[in-house]
Amino acid sequence: MVWELARAYTTQGNRVSVVSPSHGKLDYLRERHEIQQVGPADEHVIPLRLDPRVWPAAPAELAVCTRTFLLRRDGIDLYFLQNDYLDLLPDSLYPTNEMEGNDLAFLKPLVFQVDAIRFLDQWFGDDSAVVQCYEPAYTYLIPPVMSRRLGKTTVSTIVVNTRIDDTAHRPQLQTLLQMFDAETSLEPYVEVELQDPLSIAMREYLRPSYLKREPGGNDVNYFALIADSSDLIDFVSPGQRDYYSTFRNAPFEKRFSRLGVSRVVQETAAKQFVGGCAMPDWWLDRDASAVDRTSVLAGLGLMPDLPTFYHAARLDPNHKGQAELFRAIDEVLSEGHQANFIIRCAVASAGGEPAIGNPEYQQIADRHPGNVHLDWRMVDEEHLYDHAAVSDYCLFPSKFELDGFLITMAEAMACGAVPIATAQETLSHYEHTRPVADPRATGFSVPRSFRTDDRTMAGLLHDRIVEAVNLYREEPATFRRLARTSTGLARAFTWRRSAAIRTEHFALALRGDTPTYPYDRAIDYGWFDRIPDDVWKDRRERIAHLALSRGDVSPYRRAAPLDGTAAYQLFDAAYGRADFDNCAQLLHLVDLDRVIMLEERWAVTGDSGVLRIHYRHTHVVRAELVVPAHLSSGVGSGNRNTIPMTRNQTDFSAVLPAGMDGRDPVVLLLLDSGRVAWDQRDASRGPRPGSSR
Repeated sequence: MVWELARAYTTQGNRVSVVSPSHGKLDYLRERHEIQQVGPADEHVIPLRLDPRVWPAAPAELAVCTRTFLLRRDGIDLYFLQNDYLDLLPDSLYPTNEMEGNDLAFLKPLVFQVDAIRFLDQWFGDDSAVVQCYEPAYTYLIPPVMSRRLGKTTVSTIVVNTRIDDTAHRPQLQTLLQMFDAETSLEPYVEVELQDPLSIAMREYLRPSYLKREPGGNDVNYFALIADSSDLIDFVSPGQRDYYSTFRNAPFEKRFSRLGVSRVVQETAAKQFVGGCAMPDWWLDRDASAVDRTSVLAGLGLMPDLPTFYHAARLDPNHKGQAELFRAIDEVLSEGHQANFIIRCAVASAGGEPAIGNPEYQQIADRHPGNVHLDWRMVDEEHLYDHAAVSDYCLFPSKFELDGFLITMAEAMACGAVPIATAQETLSHYEHTRPVADPRATGFSVPRSFRTDDRTMAGLLHDRIVEAVNLYREEPATFRRLARTSTGLARAFTWRRSAAIRTEHFALALRGDTPTYPYDRAIDYGWFDRIPDDVWKDRRERIAHLALSRGDVSPYRRAAPLDGTAAYQLFDAAYGRADFDNCAQLLHLVDLDRVIMLEERWAVTGDSGVLRIHYRHTHVVRAELVVPAHLSSGVGSGNRNTIPMTRNQTDFSAVLPAGMDGRDPVVLLLLDSGRVAWDQRDASRGPRPGSSR
């Protein structure tokens, strides 16, 4: 993305420079390009103020000697910063979370940010320029510093959907801001974590899902800091911006609404725009039909006459949905369905020796010779093109709304591959969630997943693959229509178009133009507190309609009379979304059946020895009891601190683990709409008099 946008910016007549760590690849670059050191080495010291609870033996500072190397290509100046820390992790490039607290390689992104700022100050200090930062997790220091530099317009581009509640250690961040004469109050970005059972349950449930450790007690939310200090916030798809604004219908939504960063997202919404994502021109310029299908598939040990499925990504069993993908493939082929699967799960950098990244997946591939080609290597794009060009379908079942497959999925679709992907908001512009009969449909979807080891998703993925195999054989005209629509849509995503959108916004920011606050989006998101009186007046009917559809009592009451009919509609809409706070506001206006339905959704049976929790809700299709971490040993079904609740004729139930008294259990609910919601039993409210529950 960085390289293709840089080329497109240059084509527009802009001077473009790229600044990157060398990643230990200087010898690789010297072998292939003309590259030279520019300027003297920069010897300096980076002060460390790390969290002593996480880093008990951390040094007080890092002494670094950074050299800068320049490589010019296609009119672009590429600057590679090199020192002992930036040479670390040459294969993975970035540290894993497990390194935190025990390996100084974890500090590589911090070292790069410091060196990048020093480089910008030295080489571009007097220039008017746009500084585009890719990925907040690796560039959060740059916007607050560059916002203090005269003539610098700072853009934060969010590529991967990393956690918006992620944090940086406050003393470390404050020290570096002071070092760069960019001191700012970090108090507004301190998140105060609540300690009620629901808040604790949400944190503990989401931690393994996102593979991130608990924030410390002296941390600040760097996403909020970036949003405040950047001039523009750039998203790679409309759905990604929508998701990051609300996290609607996801497990994180309720937690997000309680965090200070949600307020900052709303306040800075005018800075947000969608720059988009695309694929290289050479990919679009080639003719997929010219690739010899028979030769390529036979060369991979596959059968050219079978429908062929394609997946290419780095190995990440959880976020990429690969655990579910391999389980589905195994079941499909074991049942006797005939299809090819070209699967790439890269585990090494380019040129690295092939290795088995996951023995279980390799065993599945080995069980089906002639149907599965599994490759663990990272290869050049020409190989990827050939494999995409001979594929009929592409498989991209990413989870947690973290990995969008935006480029890879578009590349496969541009070659005519019909997508089978998760119904993520980030991917919604690919139109694969539409019914197959819809003229705008491009493929198939499975529901979003926010669970590790999601057996339900694996089963649904199996069903979509079988459906796709049957469609390919039995309805060739429908398959060809989907392929044409898929190709036509994907080919509209070019880097020229993406760069033009971005530079238009850059120009406005450079002129100091203030973007208009997006009130229509705010209404769609339910940010009714952000709507001024004149906008309320002009859009009162629309606000009332949206509030009624969501069961949102307060804005509806302001927009329209809250009569008996509206009360019932509001209650039913809120109940259907498991929004019980809004339901409670309407109890005096609805009938006794609804009051009972709300108040008696919880029950506990049994004695002090063995207690069973019961949960009743007509719209729930799956319920899980979320268990406190100190009680969760040995429980769980994919997520380490959940207990699946058994579905009976009237309710869901589960035995409470020892140590839980039934007064404040928390459940995670999957509703028939696909929405995921939380509920906590209100210990202060017992059953109604005379009730059997």
